[in-house]
Amino acid sequence: MGRLFGTDGVRGVANADLTAELALGLSVAAAHVLAEAGTFEGHRPTAVVGRDPRASGEFLEAAVVAGLASAGVDVLRVGVLPTPAVAYLTGALGADIGVMLSASHNAMPDNGVKFFARGGHKLADELEDRIETVYEQHRTGEPWARPTGAGVGRISDYAEGFDRYVAHLIGVLPNRLDGLKVVLDEAHGAAAHVSPEAFARAGAEVVTIGAEPDGLNINDGCGSTHLSLLRAAVVEHGADLGIAHDGDADRCLAVDGAGEEIDGDQILAVLALAMREAGQLRKGTVVGTVMSNLGFKIAMEREGIQLVQTAVGDRYVLESMKAEGYALGGEQSGHVIVLDHATTGDGTLTGLMLAARVAATGRSLADLAGVMERLPQVLVNVPDVDKSRVSTSPELATAVAEAERELGATGRVLLRQSGTEPLVRVMVEAADIEQARAVAGRLADVVKSALG
Repeated sequence: MGRLFGTDGVRGVANADLTAELALGLSVAAAHVLAEAGTFEGHRPTAVVGRDPRASGEFLEAAVVAGLASAGVDVLRVGVLPTPAVAYLTGALGADIGVMLSASHNAMPDNGVKFFARGGHKLADELEDRIETVYEQHRTGEPWARPTGAGVGRISDYAEGFDRYVAHLIGVLPNRLDGLKVVLDEAHGAAAHVSPEAFARAGAEVVTIGAEPDGLNINDGCGSTHLSLLRAAVVEHGADLGIAHDGDADRCLAVDGAGEEIDGDQILAVLALAMREAGQLRKGTVVGTVMSNLGFKIAMEREGIQLVQTAVGDRYVLESMKAEGYALGGEQSGHVIVLDHATTGDGTLTGLMLAARVAATGRSLADLAGVMERLPQVLVNVPDVDKSRVSTSPELATAVAEAERELGATGRVLLRQSGTEPLVRVMVEAADIEQARAVAGRLADVVKSALG
């Protein structure tokens, strides 16, 4: 069996790759593994379970809840809420497990299962590996230990989760948003009701698009992966800024008043300066990934802020932040973690904090984001190759070295295997977009010939 867990839980086509049986089995396995690890020692365990609005989330939620209860875990169903809300409630309610059913920005046929440990933190790799092992042992014939009678878990709905999460978001804002007009694109996803409510309670005038989920339209031509509707809406309504979430609202991208995109690196730059001014940027450091734009690195160096870069994936950003005590980190894709207020990327919180900075300074988002110049970056995905050899191929190493010599100090090359898809990603940055495209195209051809 190949590894089930990717960089962000278990994902696949719902009812094909990710079946009810798999969701149930993983939930039981997670309960057993966390019990073995001593997580439940001395008390009856509790789990918080939430989902995004995908139609498949309905039967997958039922499977997860059944699995947990059958393993003796009491379950609090919080319904349709963002991933960061489930993480927050897991910690706030003192639950032992959090489970989120979502495939984030993926198209509707997909779904996923993501587990959180006590406190609302993502599971360590070794725990995920252990869950897979226990699941496989059961699948091949080893029986579960099953409680009976009063030992089985009880299931209840926790409708208060919505208000408790929104109150948390409002409570951590440094200032109100009165006087701002904000367009929110909710991707017909998990934040369709939470995010507009939070922005409105914070004082903003809110216009919403993509906020009518029907179970089938999540991420469909809208949200953080399709910004054209948001750009047009911001200009049409004369808004100060626009905020776009993905399906589970753990990420945030923005649009300025002129309809221009503000990506995750630019958002991090704005928040880093705001947090340093407030004395909240611990160790004067922000954490990014190897995919962070070179312009972001240059801007942080100029501003006297240290940039630590990790492997791609918000879990690796979070690991670095927790290990070293950093307060802010994130990815170009819009996963931004403010560790004092969230244990994972929180798109609604990020959008609120970005809007709060605009409101507090009286400056436009375009002006604030101008702290960094985003260098042209070209990303080419090369499918149907042996991605496992990307770091060992001599032919590729030679091609990369030649490209780096050509680009010099004003450019950068990165080749990496995707953590969620069967392909190799070729990224090239250069001061000139045409040069970046040419170099990326040549490297993609070498990837195909060397690894195909």
